[in-house]
Amino acid sequence: MSELYHLFLRTEREKRLHEQAAQLAEQFRKRAHWYDEQATFPFENFTDLKKARFLSLTVPKQYGGEEISLYEFLLVQETIAQGDGATALSLGWHLGLVMNLAEEKKWNPSLFARVCKEIVEEQRLLNSAQSEKATGSPARGGKPETTAEKRNGRWVIHGRKTYTSLAPALDYFIVSATIKETGEVANFLIPKSADGLKIEETWNTLGMRGTRSDDLILEYVEVEEEALVERLSPQKKGQPQGWLLHIPACYLGIAIAARNEAIAFAKTYQPNSLPHPIANVPEVRRKIAEIDINLMTSRHFMYSIADQWDRNPEKRAEMKQELAVVKYVATNTAVKVVDLAMRVVGGQSLFSSHPLQRYYRDVRAGLHNPPADDITLSLVANHTLDG
Repeated sequence: MSELYHLFLRTEREKRLHEQAAQLAEQFRKRAHWYDEQATFPFENFTDLKKARFLSLTVPKQYGGEEISLYEFLLVQETIAQGDGATALSLGWHLGLVMNLAEEKKWNPSLFARVCKEIVEEQRLLNSAQSEKATGSPARGGKPETTAEKRNGRWVIHGRKTYTSLAPALDYFIVSATIKETGEVANFLIPKSADGLKIEETWNTLGMRGTRSDDLILEYVEVEEEALVERLSPQKKGQPQGWLLHIPACYLGIAIAARNEAIAFAKTYQPNSLPHPIANVPEVRRKIAEIDINLMTSRHFMYSIADQWDRNPEKRAEMKQELAVVKYVATNTAVKVVDLAMRVVGGQSLFSSHPLQRYYRDVRAGLHNPPADDITLSLVANHTLDG
């Protein structure tokens, strides 16, 4: 709904990106129930995204991309999530990683240029494969049990990764592994065509079913020496990463979709016990107001922090706390908003054919994306109490 964006669309480019994303979201909305029900990766949605050249939005201009800002990235994410949350979250991992690699210049420049060229010209997809069953979330510091060993001038990677979002559609996997010889942890760029690389379909979840975050199995996969793209320094771990705001943007987009469903229902549903639609009932009006107040608070906070990130690069090192709190506020707000929307709609929202039950399941997943609430609360307490 346009009134939700009148304060957030500041430039012609932002308006264009929002309009393009809204058109895509409308198509995705029509397919969302089927992809969720079947727990199938939304290949058709990604075909549309590729035709719209959305996969190269965060590629630097020097390589032919749009090089959108973090603020613009969040506009795209929030808008697409209103059509299909799983598609938006999946897209966000790809776009965010490219943005982060461009900002931090972690890779060999020629390799990064080659991958960017492939993204621009062929709309290639990449994502990280970092999580493992034994270590849990990488944010908690566990060392990968996946190993890398040098043999005859090539790297041999062996292990298993969990939560590999977009697994069936990826062209490249960025895999973390422990180097046997030194004990260092490093990232390796592995193409989907590598011998010994397999996807095991383990993703049978309550929410975000369309992300197909299946297990990646690496059975002594051999890659070139240049596949080692980054050695992960313990000193750099925990640095602020603005691109991760794609997560709260996605869940706020789902919450907006729930809000819109509740409003449409309230304006049209009139039980025979009332002479008017339930939109005129004081308690329904109170719930709708509470929904909008929660969304206003979270969205203005998120976009303000994104704007600060874009305009003040020199302050980014000091923004870890704010970035974490945005995610904390947004994901918890999304859960609350969807709950309120379901209370407005009532028992109909529990039917499997109703989109609100999907929103309800999908926003729960946001609580488990990084950083987890306990990490954010600890971060804020330590900052406030210990300086």
